[in-house]
Amino acid sequence: MQITLMRHGRSRADDEMVHEGRYDSPLTDFGRAQVRSRAEQWKQSGVTFDLIVASTLVRASESARIVGESLDVPIEYDPDWMERDNGPLAGLPFDVAKERYPRPDFTNPFQPFVPSTGEGESGWELMSRGARALQSVVRKGRPSTLVVAHGGILNAAMYCLLGVSPHPGVVRFAFGDACFVRTSYDPESDQWTIREMSAQSD
Repeated sequence: MQITLMRHGRSRADDEMVHEGRYDSPLTDFGRAQVRSRAEQWKQSGVTFDLIVASTLVRASESARIVGESLDVPIEYDPDWMERDNGPLAGLPFDVAKERYPRPDFTNPFQPFVPSTGEGESGWELMSRGARALQSVVRKGRPSTLVVAHGGILNAAMYCLLGVSPHPGVVRFAFGDACFVRTSYDPESDQWTIREMSAQSD
């Protein structure tokens, strides 16, 4: 089965220079254009999907609708694909968050995202949710699925399929606006293959 993981287009929070996470920021006009461009690239290349699974946050759900309408693909929404719960940082400007909730020099993956308040998902909580979300997609058994979500949870899914733990210093995948990774999975051998990694859509 083919599973493609795509990040949403540029959101208003990117322009506002605030932390996203669970801050439910919509796409900008430029972000919508990025996703339309990606969908058009797939359409011109003959790429299609049997199903789109999307985060319930608006920047991802809207991105999914744009692709779904362009390629005529049904969409299901799964809250397990929401971005990492970043607690009180959601929607805060970067400078305000840095002053109000200074990050320690080191945090381990068992600590909450904001150690000073005990709020937000730990690295292991995020990875566990990513594993559950990925498992749900695999169990649907569709030949080709597109997941539209967010950088943090998509990294968690990538860690799962690579067998990597969320410890500090682990490799990170830079999912830019409307970027995607195309993978395939053979359930008979439990073999994952990374087929394609995209550049950011213009």
